[in-house]
Amino acid sequence: MNLDKSTKRIAKRVKKGFQGYPQISLAYFGESVNCANQVVIGFTQEEGAPVQEQTFSSTEDARKDETIQTTLLKIIERAEAKTVLETAGVALNK
Repeated sequence: MNLDKSTKRIAKRVKKGFQGYPQISLAYFGESVNCANQVVIGFTQEEGAPVQEQTFSSTEDARKDETIQTTLLKIIERAEAKTVLETAGVALNK
């Protein structure tokens, strides 16, 4: 799947807002606000359940990495997530 298709499909899911559980959250981290070299995806099965997290790293911008974006989309689809939340922007690594 190409990068544009993956990012558009993820963005479409994010725009829907909260639709219930299961829920996926995406947060991007990087050395600067212009380049996210890490993405953390969180999965919540139901309200009050612990969040299961997985981290993906890239030497370049993870938002423009076709492999990472396609993987995120496949995780969202396989989890049958009703809600996809995305933290706006890039948080700086500590």
